[in-house]
Amino acid sequence: MQQFFSIGPLKIHYYGIIIMFGAVMAAWLAGREAKRKGLDPEMAWDLFPIVIILGVIGARLWHVFTPSASLVAAGYGTSYYLTHPMAILQTWNGGLGIPGAVIGGVIGLYIYMRKHHQSFPIWLDNLAPGLALAQAIGRWGNFINQELYGLPTDLPWKIFIEPAYRLPGFEQISYYHPTFLYESIWNLMNMAILLWVGRKFAAKLHAGDIFLMYLVIYPIGRFLLEFIRLEYSPVAGMNINQNLMAVTAIASTIALIIRFVKKSSEKSDVNE
Repeated sequence: MQQFFSIGPLKIHYYGIIIMFGAVMAAWLAGREAKRKGLDPEMAWDLFPIVIILGVIGARLWHVFTPSASLVAAGYGTSYYLTHPMAILQTWNGGLGIPGAVIGGVIGLYIYMRKHHQSFPIWLDNLAPGLALAQAIGRWGNFINQELYGLPTDLPWKIFIEPAYRLPGFEQISYYHPTFLYESIWNLMNMAILLWVGRKFAAKLHAGDIFLMYLVIYPIGRFLLEFIRLEYSPVAGMNINQNLMAVTAIASTIALIIRFVKKSSEKSDVNE
């Protein structure tokens, strides 16, 4: 599968185009959410550069410090990147970690909101559905790069992986679970739920609740998908991504429950 096209000496990688398209769609949706709430939709585009830059930096650093088991076995672990810093910049070859992207993007958003004296929690909510949409789109970059696929399968929707992209020990197996597709569908569902809840229960929500819901729904799907992924990122002998997703989903659920109970208690006090 062709992964890039050339314009003279310049190689344009489809992976990068897909990632950027997802980011643009996220900003567009965040702008629509802001306008619906009576906020300035142009702010979504103003904060776009810092969120994207720090998001990409965070995503790449997550990949560098939590490389997959196959990369470590092939000699491309963290120590390789630290001794070959130019390799860190080669994001077009894949290697962007979603947890790092979210952390970096949130930091970028916080910096922007603090500088412009805007509500950080409200804008977290504005960005959450768009973030899910960006992930749904971005996962197709994994399809182009033939990476992060799942266990071998004979299901009708199996995908063919070219021999050059098969992991050691699976050289003779051609078809695998399209985990990129599963996660893309899950993220689209996440986006739809967040948009629906934001409209249906607007009067009952705290600022930041929609983002907390994102931090429940996405991690649950990612946690489950880790069971059928061939690759995982081992840190101290454990799957760091799966464990992080479990902790994030549980912590965010507890935070939502506490916030809901607190708001119900405050409402009861007012009615007495």
